[in-house]
Amino acid sequence: MSAFRRAVPFALVLIAALSASAAAQGQKFAYITSSRLLAEAPGRASAESLFAREAQPMQDQIKRMSDSLDAMMGAYQKRAASLTTAQRDAQMKDIETKQLSYQQRARDLQEKQNARQNELVQPILDKIKQAIEDVRVEGGYAFIFNADQGSPIVAVDKNLDVTERVLARLRSGQVVVKPTAPAPSPSGVTRPTTPPPAE
Repeated sequence: MSAFRRAVPFALVLIAALSASAAAQGQKFAYITSSRLLAEAPGRASAESLFAREAQPMQDQIKRMSDSLDAMMGAYQKRAASLTTAQRDAQMKDIETKQLSYQQRARDLQEKQNARQNELVQPILDKIKQAIEDVRVEGGYAFIFNADQGSPIVAVDKNLDVTERVLARLRSGQVVVKPTAPAPSPSGVTRPTTPPPAE
């Protein structure tokens, strides 16, 4: 699969809200296949395409730096036999300095690509997680597990697969990501409140 998919931290090993009676018998369980949800989630393909277009100039820049360094090394090797020891040492130092500079630039570009990738994929992941939670609540499931390849689940009843239900909810456009509650204020500190708009 693409680098876009490989880089996504797809944390859906266990999506569940545990109630006070989570250990009680008779609770319902289901599972999803996370790789299918990510592959078929609305917006994923367009996000991947956008990322590829935006990343191309950075990849081109990294290639130009690599080609420049290769050319410098090639030119040095051709002239090395005719250079004095001092000249060889000076040129090797220049090459090493350039190499360190290019490596740092390449790391900076890669970090920018990773940040942009996360920016594009996070809204999709948020919707997937919310759709799973919506299905869990509607179906009365205590747990929804990830039965994708590499999961600890080795055998499962296919009737418990709710992947299609989650996808249907995503495709319906009815998934609304609920905002997370703000962190509580430290003791003795009150949060400023926004006054209501004037009538």
